[in-house]
Amino acid sequence: MTNRLFLNGGIIKSVAVAGLLLALFSGAAVRAQETPRKPAPEREHARTGIRIKLTSVFVDDQDKALKFYTEVLGFVKKRDIPVGKAKWLTVVSPAEPDGPELLLEPSDNPATKTFKKAIFEQGIPFTAFAVDDVRKEYERMKSLGVVFRTEPMKMGGTTIAVFEDTCGNLIQLFQP
Repeated sequence: MTNRLFLNGGIIKSVAVAGLLLALFSGAAVRAQETPRKPAPEREHARTGIRIKLTSVFVDDQDKALKFYTEVLGFVKKRDIPVGKAKWLTVVSPAEPDGPELLLEPSDNPATKTFKKAIFEQGIPFTAFAVDDVRKEYERMKSLGVVFRTEPMKMGGTTIAVFEDTCGNLIQLFQP
C-alpha cells in the first residue's frame, strides 16, 4: 500500500495526509486551550505535570542549522553548551523565550542518517511549526532562497507549506 501511495502522486498525498492529521490535532489542541475544564475524578491520573519543554530535529551541521533556524526562521539561540565534538544547541521562539526548546541535534548516528534520508525521500516532514500566516511566511522565506516542496495549500481548516531546512529535513509550516 505504501509503495502504491508514493507511486500514484505520493509526495502530494503523503503531505496531504500529514497535513490533515496535523489539522485535526491542531484543531483539537486549540479547542482544548479554549475550553478549560476540571479533570474528571477518573482522569485524575492524567494530571502528572508532564509537558513538552524540549524536542529535537536532527541536523547535518549544527553551525549551519543554527544560522538557518535563527537567521531565516527567526528562532533565538537559547543554549550552546559544548558536549565533546558536538554541542547541546537549542533555539526557542522569540514569542516564547521560556517555552519549548528545539534541540539542533547532530545526525551522525548511522541509524539517524538512514531514518532522515528515508523520510526526506518520501516527502514526509520531520516536524511542523505553527505560524500566523503561512502565505506571508512562504513569501518571506522564498525571498530568502528557501526551497519549498509544497506551496501553501488549504487542508480542511488548516493551511500548510513544506520546505527544506538545508540540514537534511523537510519541515512543515501550518496555520490553524
